[in-house]
Amino acid sequence: MLNRLFSFGKRDFSSLSEQEILALAISSEEDDARIYAAYADGLRDQYPASAKVFEEMAEEENTHRRRLIDLHKARFGDTIPLIRREHVRGYYERKPDWLVRPLGLEKVRDMAEQMERQAHRFYLEAAKRAGDADTRKLLGDLAEAEQSHESLARRLGMEHTPTDVKDEEEASERRQFILTYVQPGLAGLMDGSVSTLAPIFAAAFATGDTWQTFLVGLSASVGAGISMGFTEAAHDDGVLSGRGSPVKRGLASGIMTAVGGLGHALPYLIPDFWTATSIAVLVVFIELWAIAWIQNRYMDTPFFRATFQVVLGGALVFAAGVLIGNA
Repeated sequence: MLNRLFSFGKRDFSSLSEQEILALAISSEEDDARIYAAYADGLRDQYPASAKVFEEMAEEENTHRRRLIDLHKARFGDTIPLIRREHVRGYYERKPDWLVRPLGLEKVRDMAEQMERQAHRFYLEAAKRAGDADTRKLLGDLAEAEQSHESLARRLGMEHTPTDVKDEEEASERRQFILTYVQPGLAGLMDGSVSTLAPIFAAAFATGDTWQTFLVGLSASVGAGISMGFTEAAHDDGVLSGRGSPVKRGLASGIMTAVGGLGHALPYLIPDFWTATSIAVLVVFIELWAIAWIQNRYMDTPFFRATFQVVLGGALVFAAGVLIGNA
């Protein structure tokens, strides 16, 4: 967590020189070309036409890379600094979906469209920081190329939704809402609800004192909320990832973390131990079901799978707390 909080060894995007921005763009285009080639390889047997599309996209990324290298050689010489996306704070990451076989066409399509949006955003931000006319022009051209890519869904012969401007705006707004509020809030709720189970119930069964248990739950919840909030806000400024204001994401994550822990800590304000514990257990089940519902509603996780994962994890942590408390 400390590594993520302070982003040790990472640079702010705003601190990069024009040479470093070009080097970052070159390595990113190379990585994306390899990913598209891997998609093509994974789809070739079952979806040969779709595989051909990804082969063409890989070649397009290689063309972008060659143009960037030519510009770098003209301005800075043959030595390209070694800088990759993992070296830059807040830079978008590529999940290793291409390593999973078999590849699902819908999953691949969504990931590729996300890659194009991220690349477009990167080139827009990079162009703003370029002082050289040729560099600014190339970065701007590449931003337009990423934006003007024909919809991947249409290129694969699939129905593309949304189909009009209104639907596109609504889809974009919903996606931004999920990135800025739902994802950080869900991560916080899961952390607060699950991670505080063990200390709260361990304290409850070890002491049998509802007030002491409440204090343990209060401190664990508030501490976790502050930690998660600062971590979320500090590790990504949202400029390149498109995840929105770090303050909003930090507040969503921190508040939901605290809420998740306080939900089953507050019942211990009731003096009677077994009444408080019974209500706290009921609250835990409500929290876990809420997490499963949010995953299903916003993250497209199958409800039963989300329920199984959340309830199983929560039950194990709860059991650990009870066992430790009775030790």
